[in-house]
Amino acid sequence: MKTINLLVIEDNKDLVVTMKKYFEKNSNIKISFEANDGEEAERLITSKQDEYDLILLEPLLPKKDGLSVLEFMKDKNIDKKVIIFSSYKDTDILKRSKELNIAYYMLKPFELDILERRIISIAQDIKESGSILNHELVELQKQVTKVIHELGVPSNLKGYNYLREGIMLVYYDSNLAHTITKGLYPKIADKFSSTESRVERSMRHAIEVSWNRGNWDMMEEIFGYSVSIDKSKPTNSEFIVTIADMLRLENNISNI
Repeated sequence: MKTINLLVIEDNKDLVVTMKKYFEKNSNIKISFEANDGEEAERLITSKQDEYDLILLEPLLPKKDGLSVLEFMKDKNIDKKVIIFSSYKDTDILKRSKELNIAYYMLKPFELDILERRIISIAQDIKESGSILNHELVELQKQVTKVIHELGVPSNLKGYNYLREGIMLVYYDSNLAHTITKGLYPKIADKFSSTESRVERSMRHAIEVSWNRGNWDMMEEIFGYSVSIDKSKPTNSEFIVTIADMLRLENNISNI
């Protein structure tokens, strides 16, 4: 594997030193450039753009903040994927993540081995397919499929595909959990050339079937705190959001 060259934009110099020492053990990753403020970051982003593969960015920077740096990249048509790492959620950046080319958002503190895996995954997807999250998407599909199979959702039902798609959408965008009817159902209906009402009914039917034939121990483990197992099945929203949250926790992903 070719070495992944990083541009790290971080004002915490001790953290940069720690990261450098860690990545010295990995010949596949190298911190080639570093900037400690937004102005220096913009200079390196343009002058060294052919020499780095991926940017690691702290949003809170002296002189110019991370959002300004991202907007600068957009204005200059600099197409580099960015991993944000911050001790808090920058809502402005999160809202504009798609148009500002953010590939991943990590909350501090984080484990360096997790950062390492994310860097490799993202860099491989950039070089191999140009599609970010390609590798992670496949892994997530496997996880979601395994869970809903074990919960007893038959794969021959339309609701099976709708539930799987819904879980994956909420996994990547937790804001959809608050707009199931007006946000999530239309997305799923559009993808499967269906209608929102059919999506809702098919999901509800699939959950009803699983409730009669599924793994009760697993249901208790997953839904025991959100629904009364012996009295009622989860709603479509509870089913999707609960599983998405569970997988996000398992994969050490923060809600964004």
